[in-house]
Amino acid sequence: MSALLLQLAEARRLGRPFGIASVCSAHPTVLRAAIRRAKQRGRHVLIEATCNQVNHLGGYTGMTPADFRAFVEAICAEEGLAFDQVILGGDHLGPNPWRGEEPMTAMAKAEAMVEAYVAAGFGKLHLDTSMACAGESQALAESVIAERAARLCGVAEAMASRLNLSKPLYVLGTEVPVPGGADHVLDTVEPTRPDAAEATIAYHAEIFDKAGLAEAFSRVIAFVVQPGVEFGSDNVIAYDRQRARSLAAVLEHHPNLVFEAHSTDYQSREALRALVEDGFPILKVGPWLTFAYREAIYGLDMIAAELVAEYGGRRLRDRMEALLTADPKDWRGHYHGDDTALALQRHYSYSDRIRYYWNRPEAHAAVEDLRHALSGLKIPETLFHQYLPSLASSLASQAMEEILIAAVDQVLDLYDQAAGDPT
Repeated sequence: MSALLLQLAEARRLGRPFGIASVCSAHPTVLRAAIRRAKQRGRHVLIEATCNQVNHLGGYTGMTPADFRAFVEAICAEEGLAFDQVILGGDHLGPNPWRGEEPMTAMAKAEAMVEAYVAAGFGKLHLDTSMACAGESQALAESVIAERAARLCGVAEAMASRLNLSKPLYVLGTEVPVPGGADHVLDTVEPTRPDAAEATIAYHAEIFDKAGLAEAFSRVIAFVVQPGVEFGSDNVIAYDRQRARSLAAVLEHHPNLVFEAHSTDYQSREALRALVEDGFPILKVGPWLTFAYREAIYGLDMIAAELVAEYGGRRLRDRMEALLTADPKDWRGHYHGDDTALALQRHYSYSDRIRYYWNRPEAHAAVEDLRHALSGLKIPETLFHQYLPSLASSLASQAMEEILIAAVDQVLDLYDQAAGDPT
């Protein structure tokens, strides 16, 4: 199932680059949309779980890697997609969830997490040990980062051997800022300096070799760098290929590697295609998908308020606001401003911190109430167009879940168009 990823560097060398969207989400509607699209197009789908979201202790979703795999398998079975068309990846695997603890403890937990990902059959592992733990300088030395990555790689290799599983493919390196988007307004984002990218590759190659992991390093398919794309709460920095040209040129010295581009959310189709052509063919997307989901379900919330007298006002939005304010830990510190600004960001930010709340029981109940309110109703096309103008009016006759899937699929379609066809 990983063979497609091994073709990325060769396709770039041959001048026929193609890419692949990396769907970084655990939301069931997002996953269903991605899996259904893969089934309809006869393609592979790359689905990744992050260290905070899914880990051996449950993460914020409550799922272990084995749970997440079973979750994806169940949706594949319902959608008729053979599971061997799914590439499972683990993103930012390292001590990030436990960075408030001292390094030995945090790394021990990271090792256990990596073992759990390998045991569950995840074939693409992004090892990210760039974050400082308790008592450490925020800027870790490159050698320390590489040594810790090698340590996690050794654990992954040993687990794969112990269970007689295929050895994983690896992605190394990180980006600045850390996963999830910036928490402030950005004017510009500097691409990674070419010399810094070269140093990162060199350090990892040397340290992996010293650790007896040269063969594992041959399965490193990509390094994560910053191509100059990012999104904050209220704005997006678009890709500028001219500014990234010298960074892209680094790949000329590393014919078996590509770069992985994080935070590609909210980029245009043209920008995404330029990223693929310039050597950044693995396009991470996550918040944009749940942003599209939230946008559509809030539109349906307003439609229900118009059509169903007993539904009241914006019931779903109001219940989500109560949930967000009652438990602010997943957005506080990321959003800034006065009360009005914070209220807007809680619901409409590009950072989409509301995505951390959709799996809560209170959110499930609110969504089900909306589904019940709309069940059996025919939404007038004119009303549908008022609140969901980006979707085809013909969807007005569909069930709520189909409308939500269509909203997510619009984003996925942009990525498919940008990625092109595998050669």
